[in-house]
Amino acid sequence: MSATSTLVTEQHFRYLAERTRGDDTLLRDLKKAAAAAGIPAIWISPEQASLMQILLRAIGARQVVEVGTLAGYSAIAMARALPPGGRVRTIEILPKHADFAEEWVRKSDVADRVQVVRGAGAEVLPTFAADSADAAFLDADKAGYPGYLKECLRVVRRGGLVMCDNAFAFGELFEKKPTDREVAAVRKFNDVMAATKELHSIIVPIGDGLWVGVRL
Repeated sequence: MSATSTLVTEQHFRYLAERTRGDDTLLRDLKKAAAAAGIPAIWISPEQASLMQILLRAIGARQVVEVGTLAGYSAIAMARALPPGGRVRTIEILPKHADFAEEWVRKSDVADRVQVVRGAGAEVLPTFAADSADAAFLDADKAGYPGYLKECLRVVRRGGLVMCDNAFAFGELFEKKPTDREVAAVRKFNDVMAATKELHSIIVPIGDGLWVGVRL
């Protein structure tokens, strides 16, 4: 037992990743095709995908909402944690990304469990019914996170999960002069998330920092 926390280093991350289920052939091929298509390689890590799958299975999730599809990697990963009849509704604003994701969803083993919804998260989320999801995952424009969170607190049922990516601001959370323009938005959202009383939340130091909250 220890009264203090172990400082997580790069070595710890490598150790963790080496002992976590990695990508299968489909997901490796998806990444290669995405790179060839000019889609940014900013999807979640395999170890983060495994954590999210474990969490979804733990709550018996059937319905998941995602904001920010990109290449479809995380949507496919989350859908694999759902039972037959489950569904991930993933929202994507860029047609190129939506087209690519739909192509790879069709090639996957969960083609019947992923629906790519085209449009802006701020416009699509309000069309979803209240308490119609067991979990939500935010991985889109960081300035939009507060608005997405507000809608997710309506869409996700009590006891459901709200997960948000990039809490560590692309590795620049503590930089005095960050190079990424979204760092300020991440810092602001982290304070919003921490102060949201409807959620019991924590940042899990995996990937680029993953907010995990349970709707109370």
